[in-house]
Amino acid sequence: MPSSVGPCAAGRLQSAAVPTRRSAPRSVTAAVARRATLARSVSLIRQFGYEQSDPARFYGALADDTARMVDDLWRGATDTTLNGRTVLDVGGGPGYFADAFAAAGATYVSVEPDAGEMHAAGLDARGSVRGSGTALPFRTNSVDLCLSSNVAEHVASPWDLAEEMLRVTRPGGIAVLSYTLWWGPFGGHETGPWHVLGGEYAARRYARVHGREPKNRFGTSLFPIRASHGLRWARTTSNGELLAAFPRYHPRWAWWSVQVPVFREAAVSNLVLVLRAR
Repeated sequence: MPSSVGPCAAGRLQSAAVPTRRSAPRSVTAAVARRATLARSVSLIRQFGYEQSDPARFYGALADDTARMVDDLWRGATDTTLNGRTVLDVGGGPGYFADAFAAAGATYVSVEPDAGEMHAAGLDARGSVRGSGTALPFRTNSVDLCLSSNVAEHVASPWDLAEEMLRVTRPGGIAVLSYTLWWGPFGGHETGPWHVLGGEYAARRYARVHGREPKNRFGTSLFPIRASHGLRWARTTSNGELLAAFPRYHPRWAWWSVQVPVFREAAVSNLVLVLRAR
């Protein structure tokens, strides 16, 4: 693995040792659970409709909600704030999340493999590094918190990405992996709900109806990832300790769905895995 990414990125990856706290998963997610109301869920669902037509509106709302969620998880795991901490966002795209994390006092760095995607919104990309999520160009134990939001379903080997997230996270820091489940309502992204009849069928139907290929092409940039896959990895990896698993967009009273095999694949929609790095 490369040991660094150059003076700009390397200079950002300096912070104090991460305080560790042995706490039950419920305490880690307590603040997140308090914010997980029906009103929040409805508001986010309304924003989803703007992903294609007004991405700045959609990703801006998602960035604010994500930064609050990650800050809550960090506080729950360490009893400290994100202020002065380094957050690495794997698959950060054009950088919509940067301002939201800066407002929390964090130093934000993103990794994005696609140069076109990195500059798609015309935002300042000086905090971004071009690189692969499955071979992160950062030193081992170099960041306090590693985040990946809605990226794993676009990676052919998502658990390689997940292991890389743990590798670059300092012991005691946390990795937050959130991804869209294939059998959920948004599993096919813009090709849904036809993806339930098969990813290839849904992609061909989309091209026929819209006269163009979908942005997320099944088998190339979209894969049928499941909740069971992530939970199995999180419970067996030797590089991290699973602290919590919960539905990202659901109200708190629906979080029980994660505990029900098979049912959760359709009901959870987006799964969040929180692990403490070892």
